Amino acid sequence: MSEPRTRPPPAPASVRVPEPAPSEHATLERPGGEDGNLADAARELLSGDYYARQWGRLGMRNRSEEVDEFGLDPIYERSLLPALDFLHNKWFRTEVEGVQHVPSEGRAILVCNHSGVMPTDGLMLRTALRLAHPAARELRWLTEDFITHLPFVGAFMTRMGAVRACQENATRLLKKEQLVAVFPEGVKGIGKLYRDRYQLQRFGRGGFVRLAMRMRAPVVPCAIVGAEESSPMLARIEGFSRSLGLPYVPITPTFPLLGPVGLLPAPTKWRIRFGAPIELGGEGDDAADDLVLVGRASERARAAVQGMLDELVGARRSVFFG
Repeated sequence: MSEPRTRPPPAPASVRVPEPAPSEHATLERPGGEDGNLADAARELLSGDYYARQWGRLGMRNRSEEVDEFGLDPIYERSLLPALDFLHNKWFRTEVEGVQHVPSEGRAILVCNHSGVMPTDGLMLRTALRLAHPAARELRWLTEDFITHLPFVGAFMTRMGAVRACQENATRLLKKEQLVAVFPEGVKGIGKLYRDRYQLQRFGRGGFVRLAMRMRAPVVPCAIVGAEESSPMLARIEGFSRSLGLPYVPITPTFPLLGPVGLLPAPTKWRIRFGAPIELGGEGDDAADDLVLVGRASERARAAVQGMLDELVGARRSVFFG
C-alpha cells in the first residue's frame, strides 16, 4: 500500500495566486467573449477598455517577453526592419550628414525640429542612426501625449522605441546612458501649416536644457528636411478634434479626400544633419535653476537647428530629388 500524499497547507487568505504568464504566441481576444452575441461585441469594440487591453501595455506583454520598461519590443521591431530600411533608403532616399558629432557611447540629447503631419521623423531618425552611425547607436525619442493615447498608433510607436515625453522618463533613459531625441517645439512643431515650414516655433521653457545640465549630457542639434513636404498641411480643424483626443485634424492635399490612404507620406527627399555639440555654459542643479542661463542655452540650440534648416533648404533644388 502506497504512502498517503501529504497535502500542502492552504494559502493564507491575503495571498493572491498569480495568474499564469501569457504565452509568447498569445492571440487577440474575441470582442464580447466566446459566448457573447453581436450586441456584446459591438459594445466592447466601442469602449476604450478593449483597445487598452489589445493594444496597450497588457497587449504588448502578450506579444513578446523582451519588452522593456518603456514598451520597446525588439522582436516586433526586427520584424519591421525591412520596411523601415525601405522607407529610409528607397522611399525617402535619406542622406545623413555630421553623424560623427553623435557620441559613440554614453548619454546624449539630440535636439531636433518637428516636421510632418505623421510622426515618422522619430522613426526615420532612429533608423538613420542604426544604419549610418559607426556604433549603430540605438535612439529613443520622446513623443507627445496625444500620440501615445491614439488607438493602434500609440502602441505601435511605443513598441518601436518612442517614449512619452516627460522629465522623469527622459531622466531614466539618460541614467541608462541612452541616446535621447527631443522635439522642443512640441505640438506646435507638427501643427505648422505648409506656409510656415521649417520655421521653428518657440522651444518651450528650456526643459531639455535643464535636463542636460543636471544629467551632464551633451546636446547635439539635429535638422530634418523633407518631412514637411511629405505630408504638407494646408489647414487644420481644431473644434471637434478635442473630443477625439487630438489637438487638430489635418487637411492635406490627399487627406481626408482619400481617407486613410491620404495619410501616406509622399516620397520626398530627406536630409538629416547633426551639428557640433552645444556648450550650455553650466552643469548641475545650480545652473539648471538659473532661468537666464537656461534661456540663453535654449536659444543657442534653437539658432543652431534653424541655421542648419536654412542652409539645407536653401541648397536643395527639388523637394523630390534634393
